[in-house]
Amino acid sequence: MSRWSTLIVLLAYVARAEDAGAGLPSAAPDAGAMNSSAVLPMIAVLDGGVGLELGGFVVRASGYAQVDGTPYSQASLDELNPATGQPLNEVGVTIRHLHLGLSASRWVFAGAAEVDGNTVAGLGVRLYSAEVSARWPLEGPAVGQLSAGLLRIPFGVDVQTEALRRSFLEPTVMSQALFPGSFDLGVEVSGEWRFLRYQLAMMNGEPVGERALPAKDPNAAKDFLGRVGVAGAPTERLRVEAGVSGLTGTGFHPGTPPTKDALVWRDANEDGMVQSTELQIIGGLPATPSVSFNRFALGADFQATVELPVLGALDVGGELIWGKNLDRGLFVADPVSTGRDQREVGWALWATQQLALGFAVGVRHDVYNPDADAADQQGLRRVPSDSSISTWSVVASWRWERTARVMAQYDHQTNALGRGVNGAPTTLGSDRLTLRAEVSF
Repeated sequence: MSRWSTLIVLLAYVARAEDAGAGLPSAAPDAGAMNSSAVLPMIAVLDGGVGLELGGFVVRASGYAQVDGTPYSQASLDELNPATGQPLNEVGVTIRHLHLGLSASRWVFAGAAEVDGNTVAGLGVRLYSAEVSARWPLEGPAVGQLSAGLLRIPFGVDVQTEALRRSFLEPTVMSQALFPGSFDLGVEVSGEWRFLRYQLAMMNGEPVGERALPAKDPNAAKDFLGRVGVAGAPTERLRVEAGVSGLTGTGFHPGTPPTKDALVWRDANEDGMVQSTELQIIGGLPATPSVSFNRFALGADFQATVELPVLGALDVGGELIWGKNLDRGLFVADPVSTGRDQREVGWALWATQQLALGFAVGVRHDVYNPDADAADQQGLRRVPSDSSISTWSVVASWRWERTARVMAQYDHQTNALGRGVNGAPTTLGSDRLTLRAEVSF
Protein backbone atom coordinates (compact mmCIF):
# COMPACT_ATOMS: atom_id res chain seq x y z
CA MET A 1 0.00 0.00 0.00
CA SER A 2 1.38 3.45 -0.98
CA ARG A 3 1.80 6.42 1.37
CA TRP A 4 -1.34 8.05 -0.12
CA SER A 5 -3.39 4.90 0.44
CA THR A 6 -2.26 4.72 4.06
CA LEU A 7 -3.14 8.39 4.60
CA ILE A 8 -6.67 7.93 3.26
CA VAL A 9 -7.30 4.93 5.48
CA LEU A 10 -6.02 6.75 8.59
CA LEU A 11 -8.17 9.80 7.90
CA ALA A 12 -11.23 7.60 7.50
CA TYR A 13 -10.61 5.88 10.84
CA VAL A 14 -10.06 9.24 12.58
CA ALA A 15 -13.27 10.63 11.12
CA ARG A 16 -15.29 7.66 12.31
CA ALA A 17 -13.76 7.79 15.78
CA GLU A 18 -14.43 11.54 16.18
CA ASP A 19 -18.02 11.23 14.97
CA ALA A 20 -18.74 8.32 17.29
CA GLY A 21 -17.25 10.22 20.26
CA ALA A 22 -19.32 13.33 19.51
CA GLY A 23 -22.54 11.42 20.06
CA LEU A 24 -24.18 12.22 16.74
CA PRO A 25 -27.88 11.31 16.55
CA SER A 26 -28.83 8.08 14.86
CA ALA A 27 -30.51 7.95 11.46
CA ALA A 28 -33.91 7.40 13.08
CA PRO A 29 -35.08 8.56 16.55
CA ASP A 30 -36.22 5.07 17.49
CA ALA A 31 -33.19 3.26 16.09
CA GLY A 32 -32.27 2.08 19.58
CA ALA A 33 -28.74 0.76 19.65
CA MET A 34 -27.88 2.12 16.20
CA ASN A 35 -25.11 4.71 16.40
CA SER A 36 -23.41 7.00 13.96
CA SER A 37 -20.57 4.63 13.19
CA ALA A 38 -23.07 2.14 11.71
CA VAL A 39 -24.38 4.58 9.10
CA LEU A 40 -21.24 6.53 8.21
CA PRO A 41 -19.32 5.15 5.21
CA MET A 42 -15.87 3.72 5.68
CA ILE A 43 -13.45 4.74 2.94
CA ALA A 44 -10.37 2.63 2.31
CA VAL A 45 -8.00 1.89 -0.50
CA LEU A 46 -8.47 -1.75 -1.40
CA ASP A 47 -6.40 -3.94 -3.67
CA GLY A 48 -6.95 -2.43 -7.12
CA GLY A 49 -9.12 0.56 -6.29
CA VAL A 50 -10.85 2.81 -3.75
CA GLY A 51 -13.47 1.03 -1.66
CA LEU A 52 -16.54 2.35 0.14
CA GLU A 53 -18.22 0.34 2.88
CA LEU A 54 -21.86 1.39 3.17
CA GLY A 55 -24.86 -0.41 4.64
CA GLY A 56 -23.22 -3.81 4.50
CA PHE A 57 -22.12 -3.42 0.89
CA VAL A 58 -18.52 -3.05 -0.20
CA VAL A 59 -18.45 -0.80 -3.26
CA ARG A 60 -15.18 -0.38 -5.12
CA ALA A 61 -14.18 1.99 -7.91
CA SER A 62 -11.07 1.41 -9.97
CA GLY A 63 -9.61 2.44 -13.26
CA TYR A 64 -6.56 3.04 -15.37
CA ALA A 65 -5.38 4.99 -18.39
CA GLN A 66 -2.95 3.83 -21.05
CA VAL A 67 -1.54 6.23 -23.64
CA ASP A 68 0.56 4.82 -26.47
CA GLY A 69 3.05 6.59 -28.67
CA THR A 70 4.33 4.95 -31.86
CA PRO A 71 7.44 6.75 -33.18
CA TYR A 72 8.20 4.03 -35.76
CA SER A 73 6.10 1.57 -37.75
CA GLN A 74 7.38 -0.21 -40.82
CA ALA A 75 3.85 -0.82 -42.14
CA SER A 76 2.73 2.81 -41.80
CA LEU A 77 1.66 4.68 -44.94
CA ASP A 78 0.35 8.21 -45.47
CA GLU A 79 -2.62 6.80 -47.34
CA LEU A 80 -6.19 5.66 -46.79
CA ASN A 81 -7.35 2.06 -46.99
CA PRO A 82 -9.26 1.91 -50.31
CA ALA A 83 -11.67 -0.69 -48.88
CA THR A 84 -12.57 0.96 -45.56
CA GLY A 85 -11.45 4.56 -46.01
CA GLN A 86 -9.50 4.42 -42.74
CA PRO A 87 -5.99 5.91 -42.42
CA LEU A 88 -3.02 3.57 -42.85
CA ASN A 89 -0.76 5.84 -40.83
CA GLU A 90 0.33 4.18 -37.56
CA VAL A 91 2.81 6.79 -36.32
CA GLY A 92 1.31 8.99 -33.63
CA VAL A 93 -0.30 9.05 -30.19
CA THR A 94 -3.23 6.81 -29.25
CA ILE A 95 -5.35 6.45 -26.13
CA ARG A 96 -5.27 2.69 -25.81
CA HIS A 97 -7.51 2.48 -22.75
CA LEU A 98 -9.35 4.91 -20.52
CA HIS A 99 -10.88 2.38 -18.20
CA LEU A 100 -13.37 2.83 -15.35
CA GLY A 101 -14.85 0.03 -13.25
CA LEU A 102 -17.38 -0.23 -10.43
CA SER A 103 -18.20 -3.29 -8.32
CA ALA A 104 -20.37 -4.06 -5.31
CA SER A 105 -20.43 -7.15 -3.11
CA ARG A 106 -22.29 -8.45 -0.07
CA TRP A 107 -21.98 -11.88 1.45
CA VAL A 108 -21.62 -14.38 -1.43
CA PHE A 109 -23.06 -12.10 -4.15
CA ALA A 110 -21.25 -9.57 -6.30
CA GLY A 111 -21.75 -7.45 -9.37
CA ALA A 112 -19.31 -5.51 -11.52
CA ALA A 113 -19.25 -3.38 -14.65
CA GLU A 114 -16.41 -1.78 -16.60
CA VAL A 115 -16.47 0.85 -19.35
CA ASP A 116 -13.59 1.54 -21.73
CA GLY A 117 -12.85 4.48 -23.99
CA ASN A 118 -10.12 4.62 -26.65
CA THR A 119 -9.05 6.14 -29.95
CA VAL A 120 -7.76 2.94 -31.58
CA ALA A 121 -10.33 3.15 -34.40
CA GLY A 122 -11.49 6.71 -33.83
CA LEU A 123 -13.25 7.98 -30.73
CA GLY A 124 -15.12 5.13 -29.09
CA VAL A 125 -16.66 4.15 -25.75
CA ARG A 126 -17.93 0.65 -25.08
CA LEU A 127 -19.00 -1.68 -22.34
CA TYR A 128 -15.87 -3.64 -21.46
CA SER A 129 -17.32 -6.21 -19.06
CA ALA A 130 -20.39 -6.71 -16.88
CA GLU A 131 -21.22 -9.63 -14.64
CA VAL A 132 -23.12 -10.87 -11.63
CA SER A 133 -21.72 -13.73 -9.57
CA ALA A 134 -22.21 -15.90 -6.51
CA ARG A 135 -19.27 -17.44 -4.65
CA TRP A 136 -19.44 -20.29 -2.13
CA PRO A 137 -17.95 -20.88 0.30
CA LEU A 138 -16.19 -17.63 1.03
CA GLU A 139 -13.32 -19.44 2.74
CA GLY A 140 -12.00 -22.96 2.80
CA PRO A 141 -10.12 -25.42 0.63
CA ALA A 142 -12.88 -25.68 -1.99
CA VAL A 143 -14.16 -22.50 -3.64
CA GLY A 144 -16.73 -22.34 -6.42
CA GLN A 145 -18.19 -19.38 -8.31
CA LEU A 146 -21.09 -18.99 -10.75
CA SER A 147 -20.89 -15.94 -13.04
CA ALA A 148 -23.09 -14.62 -15.84
CA GLY A 149 -22.79 -11.65 -18.18
CA LEU A 150 -20.03 -10.26 -20.38
CA LEU A 151 -17.15 -12.40 -19.14
CA ARG A 152 -13.49 -12.91 -19.93
CA ILE A 153 -13.14 -15.97 -22.18
CA PRO A 154 -11.82 -18.92 -20.12
CA PHE A 155 -9.25 -20.32 -22.56
CA GLY A 156 -5.50 -20.53 -22.00
CA VAL A 157 -3.53 -17.93 -20.07
CA ASP A 158 -2.78 -15.13 -22.54
CA VAL A 159 -6.46 -14.32 -23.16
CA GLN A 160 -7.19 -14.29 -19.43
CA THR A 161 -4.33 -12.02 -18.37
CA GLU A 162 -5.62 -8.61 -17.28
CA ALA A 163 -4.17 -5.50 -18.87
CA LEU A 164 -2.53 -4.20 -15.68
CA ARG A 165 -0.87 -7.57 -15.01
CA ARG A 166 0.38 -8.06 -18.55
CA SER A 167 4.14 -7.89 -19.01
CA PHE A 168 3.76 -7.12 -22.74
CA LEU A 169 1.66 -4.42 -24.35
CA GLU A 170 -0.93 -6.63 -26.03
CA PRO A 171 -1.91 -10.32 -26.37
CA THR A 172 -0.19 -12.43 -29.01
CA VAL A 173 -1.36 -12.40 -32.63
CA MET A 174 -2.71 -15.90 -32.03
CA SER A 175 -4.93 -14.73 -29.15
CA GLN A 176 -6.15 -11.65 -31.01
CA ALA A 177 -7.13 -13.76 -34.02
CA LEU A 178 -8.90 -16.63 -32.21
CA PHE A 179 -10.36 -14.68 -29.26
CA PRO A 180 -10.57 -11.02 -30.37
CA GLY A 181 -11.53 -8.69 -27.55
CA SER A 182 -11.06 -11.43 -24.89
CA PHE A 183 -14.70 -11.08 -23.67
CA ASP A 184 -17.94 -12.81 -24.63
CA LEU A 185 -21.49 -13.14 -23.29
CA GLY A 186 -22.21 -16.32 -21.36
CA VAL A 187 -22.32 -18.25 -18.10
CA GLU A 188 -19.28 -19.66 -16.30
CA VAL A 189 -18.62 -22.01 -13.39
CA SER A 190 -15.14 -21.73 -11.90
CA GLY A 191 -13.31 -22.69 -8.76
CA GLU A 192 -10.37 -24.39 -7.13
CA TRP A 193 -9.64 -27.21 -4.73
CA ARG A 194 -6.16 -27.56 -3.30
CA PHE A 195 -3.90 -27.57 -6.38
CA LEU A 196 -6.72 -28.03 -8.94
CA ARG A 197 -8.23 -25.18 -10.96
CA TYR A 198 -11.24 -25.33 -13.25
CA GLN A 199 -13.28 -23.01 -15.51
CA LEU A 200 -16.26 -24.24 -17.53
CA ALA A 201 -18.40 -21.91 -19.63
CA MET A 202 -21.22 -21.71 -22.16
CA MET A 203 -20.89 -18.63 -24.37
CA ASN A 204 -22.45 -17.09 -27.46
CA GLY A 205 -19.27 -17.59 -29.46
CA GLU A 206 -19.12 -14.04 -30.84
CA PRO A 207 -16.41 -12.10 -28.89
CA VAL A 208 -16.66 -8.34 -28.57
CA GLY A 209 -13.64 -7.78 -30.80
CA GLU A 210 -14.58 -9.98 -33.75
CA ARG A 211 -15.08 -8.54 -37.22
CA ALA A 212 -18.41 -10.10 -38.21
CA LEU A 213 -21.04 -9.82 -35.45
CA PRO A 214 -19.34 -8.62 -32.25
CA ALA A 215 -21.26 -9.37 -29.02
CA LYS A 216 -24.24 -10.69 -31.03
CA ASP A 217 -25.54 -14.23 -31.45
CA PRO A 218 -26.83 -15.15 -34.93
CA ASN A 219 -27.61 -18.80 -34.14
CA ALA A 220 -29.14 -20.74 -31.26
CA ALA A 221 -26.09 -22.99 -30.84
CA LYS A 222 -23.63 -22.03 -28.10
CA ASP A 223 -19.93 -22.57 -27.62
CA PHE A 224 -18.82 -24.81 -24.75
CA LEU A 225 -15.30 -24.15 -23.54
CA GLY A 226 -13.11 -24.17 -20.49
CA ARG A 227 -9.77 -24.80 -18.87
CA VAL A 228 -8.61 -27.33 -16.28
CA GLY A 229 -5.23 -26.96 -14.62
CA VAL A 230 -3.00 -27.38 -11.62
CA ALA A 231 -1.05 -24.80 -9.61
CA GLY A 232 1.31 -25.07 -6.71
CA ALA A 233 4.60 -24.10 -5.10
CA PRO A 234 7.00 -27.07 -4.82
CA THR A 235 9.52 -24.84 -3.02
CA GLU A 236 9.57 -21.39 -1.47
CA ARG A 237 11.30 -19.96 -4.54
CA LEU A 238 9.32 -21.79 -7.24
CA ARG A 239 5.69 -21.61 -8.30
CA VAL A 240 4.32 -23.50 -11.31
CA GLU A 241 0.99 -23.66 -13.12
CA ALA A 242 -0.14 -25.68 -16.14
CA GLY A 243 -3.43 -26.40 -17.83
CA VAL A 244 -5.30 -27.65 -20.86
CA SER A 245 -8.15 -25.84 -22.61
CA GLY A 246 -10.84 -26.91 -25.03
CA LEU A 247 -13.62 -25.41 -27.12
CA THR A 248 -16.39 -26.86 -29.25
CA GLY A 249 -18.98 -24.71 -30.92
CA THR A 250 -20.77 -23.54 -34.03
CA GLY A 251 -19.87 -20.75 -36.43
CA PHE A 252 -22.21 -18.84 -38.72
CA HIS A 253 -22.20 -18.13 -42.46
CA PRO A 254 -24.74 -15.43 -43.39
CA GLY A 255 -27.06 -16.03 -46.30
CA THR A 256 -27.57 -13.67 -49.25
CA PRO A 257 -30.74 -11.89 -50.46
CA PRO A 258 -32.13 -12.51 -53.95
CA THR A 259 -30.95 -10.33 -56.84
CA LYS A 260 -32.76 -9.14 -59.98
CA ASP A 261 -31.72 -9.45 -63.61
CA ALA A 262 -29.42 -6.60 -64.68
CA LEU A 263 -28.57 -5.12 -68.07
CA VAL A 264 -24.89 -4.21 -68.41
CA TRP A 265 -23.31 -2.11 -71.17
CA ARG A 266 -19.57 -2.45 -71.78
CA ASP A 267 -18.22 0.09 -74.26
CA ALA A 268 -15.76 -2.33 -75.90
CA ASN A 269 -14.66 0.03 -78.73
CA GLU A 270 -14.81 3.13 -76.50
CA ASP A 271 -16.81 5.16 -79.03
CA GLY A 272 -19.45 6.24 -76.53
CA MET A 273 -22.21 4.65 -78.62
CA VAL A 274 -24.43 1.78 -77.45
CA GLN A 275 -24.27 -1.23 -79.76
CA SER A 276 -26.18 -4.47 -79.41
CA THR A 277 -22.95 -6.50 -79.18
CA GLU A 278 -21.93 -4.46 -76.12
CA LEU A 279 -25.05 -5.28 -74.13
CA GLN A 280 -25.10 -8.20 -71.70
CA ILE A 281 -27.81 -9.53 -69.39
CA ILE A 282 -26.68 -10.68 -65.96
CA GLY A 283 -29.23 -13.10 -64.58
CA GLY A 284 -30.55 -12.68 -61.06
CA LEU A 285 -29.79 -15.14 -58.30
CA PRO A 286 -32.13 -16.68 -55.74
CA ALA A 287 -31.62 -16.08 -52.05
CA THR A 288 -29.33 -18.44 -50.18
CA PRO A 289 -30.02 -19.51 -46.58
CA SER A 290 -27.64 -18.96 -43.70
CA VAL A 291 -25.54 -22.00 -42.77
CA SER A 292 -23.85 -23.00 -39.53
CA PHE A 293 -20.55 -24.88 -39.34
CA ASN A 294 -18.59 -26.67 -36.63
CA ARG A 295 -15.46 -25.28 -35.00
CA PHE A 296 -13.23 -26.38 -32.15
CA ALA A 297 -9.90 -25.70 -30.44
CA LEU A 298 -7.48 -27.42 -28.09
CA GLY A 299 -4.81 -25.67 -26.06
CA ALA A 300 -2.07 -26.28 -23.52
CA ASP A 301 -0.19 -23.77 -21.38
CA PHE A 302 2.37 -23.56 -18.59
CA GLN A 303 3.86 -20.85 -16.37
CA ALA A 304 6.65 -20.87 -13.80
CA THR A 305 7.97 -18.20 -11.45
CA VAL A 306 11.43 -18.54 -9.90
CA GLU A 307 12.72 -16.17 -7.24
CA LEU A 308 16.35 -15.58 -8.16
CA PRO A 309 18.78 -14.24 -5.57
CA VAL A 310 19.68 -10.56 -6.00
CA LEU A 311 17.83 -10.16 -9.36
CA GLY A 312 14.23 -10.97 -8.42
CA ALA A 313 11.41 -12.99 -9.97
CA LEU A 314 11.94 -14.74 -13.31
CA ASP A 315 8.69 -15.63 -15.11
CA VAL A 316 8.69 -18.08 -18.02
CA GLY A 317 5.73 -19.53 -19.88
CA GLY A 318 4.35 -20.89 -23.09
CA GLU A 319 1.10 -21.68 -24.86
CA LEU A 320 0.03 -23.85 -27.81
CA ILE A 321 -3.35 -23.74 -29.61
CA TRP A 322 -4.67 -25.87 -32.43
CA GLY A 323 -8.08 -25.03 -33.87
CA LYS A 324 -10.42 -25.41 -36.81
CA ASN A 325 -12.62 -22.67 -38.30
CA LEU A 326 -12.09 -20.50 -35.19
CA ASP A 327 -10.35 -17.38 -36.54
CA ARG A 328 -12.72 -14.47 -35.86
CA GLY A 329 -10.41 -11.48 -35.74
CA LEU A 330 -7.67 -11.67 -38.37
CA PHE A 331 -8.51 -13.97 -41.31
CA VAL A 332 -12.13 -14.83 -40.52
CA ALA A 333 -12.75 -18.53 -41.06
CA ASP A 334 -15.72 -19.39 -43.29
CA PRO A 335 -15.59 -22.95 -44.64
CA VAL A 336 -18.92 -22.46 -46.44
CA SER A 337 -17.42 -19.76 -48.68
CA THR A 338 -14.05 -21.44 -49.21
CA GLY A 339 -15.44 -24.96 -49.57
CA ARG A 340 -12.98 -26.42 -47.04
CA ASP A 341 -12.10 -26.24 -43.36
CA GLN A 342 -9.52 -23.76 -42.16
CA ARG A 343 -7.02 -25.13 -39.63
CA GLU A 344 -5.27 -22.69 -37.29
CA VAL A 345 -2.05 -23.43 -35.40
CA GLY A 346 -0.25 -21.08 -33.04
CA TRP A 347 2.27 -21.10 -30.22
CA ALA A 348 4.10 -18.64 -27.99
CA LEU A 349 7.02 -18.64 -25.56
CA TRP A 350 7.94 -15.79 -23.21
CA ALA A 351 10.23 -14.85 -20.33
CA THR A 352 10.35 -11.76 -18.11
CA GLN A 353 12.87 -10.81 -15.44
CA GLN A 354 12.11 -8.46 -12.56
CA LEU A 355 15.01 -6.18 -11.66
CA ALA A 356 15.78 -3.77 -8.86
CA LEU A 357 14.04 -0.40 -8.40
CA GLY A 358 10.92 -1.47 -10.28
CA PHE A 359 12.60 -2.25 -13.61
CA ALA A 360 11.78 -5.35 -15.69
CA VAL A 361 12.72 -6.75 -19.09
CA GLY A 362 11.12 -9.45 -21.21
CA VAL A 363 11.13 -11.26 -24.54
CA ARG A 364 8.34 -13.14 -26.32
CA HIS A 365 8.17 -15.12 -29.54
CA ASP A 366 4.83 -16.12 -31.06
CA VAL A 367 3.92 -17.75 -34.35
CA TYR A 368 0.40 -17.97 -35.78
CA ASN A 369 -0.62 -19.82 -38.94
CA PRO A 370 -4.24 -18.91 -39.83
CA ASP A 371 -4.50 -21.56 -42.56
CA ALA A 372 -2.27 -24.62 -42.31
CA ASP A 373 -3.69 -25.94 -45.61
CA ALA A 374 -3.13 -22.76 -47.62
CA ALA A 375 -2.02 -23.11 -51.24
CA ASP A 376 -0.98 -20.67 -53.94
CA GLN A 377 -1.60 -20.79 -57.70
CA GLN A 378 1.67 -20.92 -59.63
CA GLY A 379 0.99 -21.39 -63.29
CA LEU A 380 -1.19 -24.47 -63.73
CA ARG A 381 -0.31 -25.89 -60.32
CA ARG A 382 -1.41 -25.17 -56.78
CA VAL A 383 1.47 -25.51 -54.36
CA PRO A 384 1.40 -25.35 -50.53
CA SER A 385 2.21 -21.93 -49.08
CA ASP A 386 3.16 -20.70 -45.63
CA SER A 387 0.61 -18.34 -44.08
CA SER A 388 2.42 -17.86 -40.77
CA ILE A 389 2.85 -14.56 -38.97
CA SER A 390 5.91 -14.57 -36.71
CA THR A 391 6.59 -11.94 -34.04
CA TRP A 392 9.54 -11.29 -31.73
CA SER A 393 8.72 -8.82 -28.95
CA VAL A 394 11.27 -7.22 -26.61
CA VAL A 395 9.96 -5.08 -23.74
CA ALA A 396 11.46 -2.97 -20.97
CA SER A 397 9.40 -1.35 -18.22
CA TRP A 398 9.65 0.64 -15.02
CA ARG A 399 6.93 0.63 -12.36
CA TRP A 400 6.42 3.14 -9.57
CA GLU A 401 4.79 1.35 -6.66
CA ARG A 402 1.38 0.13 -7.92
CA THR A 403 0.31 3.42 -9.47
CA ALA A 404 2.30 4.14 -12.62
CA ARG A 405 4.27 2.24 -15.24
CA VAL A 406 6.27 3.20 -18.32
CA MET A 407 6.89 0.61 -21.06
CA ALA A 408 8.82 0.42 -24.31
CA GLN A 409 8.31 -2.52 -26.68
CA TYR A 410 9.85 -3.34 -30.05
CA ASP A 411 8.02 -5.87 -32.24
CA HIS A 412 9.82 -7.56 -35.11
CA GLN A 413 7.05 -9.11 -37.20
CA THR A 414 7.22 -10.99 -40.50
CA ASN A 415 4.07 -11.65 -42.51
CA ALA A 416 4.23 -14.55 -44.97
CA LEU A 417 0.95 -13.45 -46.58
CA GLY A 418 2.50 -10.40 -48.22
CA ARG A 419 2.78 -9.71 -51.95
CA GLY A 420 5.68 -8.19 -53.82
CA VAL A 421 5.49 -5.49 -56.49
CA ASN A 422 5.21 -8.26 -59.10
CA GLY A 423 2.24 -9.83 -57.30
CA ALA A 424 4.16 -12.94 -56.21
CA PRO A 425 3.91 -14.16 -52.59
CA THR A 426 6.61 -12.75 -50.35
CA THR A 427 7.37 -12.20 -46.69
CA LEU A 428 6.94 -8.62 -45.58
CA GLY A 429 8.31 -6.95 -42.46
CA SER A 430 6.05 -5.06 -40.06
CA ASP A 431 8.35 -3.84 -37.28
CA ARG A 432 7.04 -1.39 -34.71
CA LEU A 433 8.30 0.57 -31.71
CA THR A 434 5.65 1.46 -29.12
CA LEU A 435 5.96 3.53 -25.95
CA ARG A 436 3.29 3.41 -23.24
CA ALA A 437 2.51 5.48 -20.15
CA GLU A 438 0.11 3.86 -17.68
CA VAL A 439 -1.55 5.19 -14.52
CA SER A 440 -3.96 3.16 -12.38
CA PHE A 441 -5.95 3.55 -9.19
